[in-house]
Amino acid sequence: MTRRAALPGAAELFRTTVRPAEPPVTDAGRVGSGRGKHDSKITVYVSAEELVGLEQARLALRAEHGVAVDRGRIVREAIAVLLADLEERGADSILVRRLRREHSA
Repeated sequence: MTRRAALPGAAELFRTTVRPAEPPVTDAGRVGSGRGKHDSKITVYVSAEELVGLEQARLALRAEHGVAVDRGRIVREAIAVLLADLEERGADSILVRRLRREHSA
């Protein structure tokens, strides 16, 4: 009897990722970049509460809606939605309203 753990093979570790043929489109024609290789990276610090909320959203998407995605995908889609809203509504966008409210507080 061996005590070695079963590890994934090279095929599983280095599988290619392919973006879906038709990524979801937001209102202004913006699309989330989906899963795949990205050119740039940023680091964003979030509170423990925000991280738990993001994880709860990920689990709800999977359990209640049958959508299995990672947290990065949710964040990229949220960015696409906010930017589309900003393009469409300008000063009336939710982003501008929330940032103004935060700035004036």
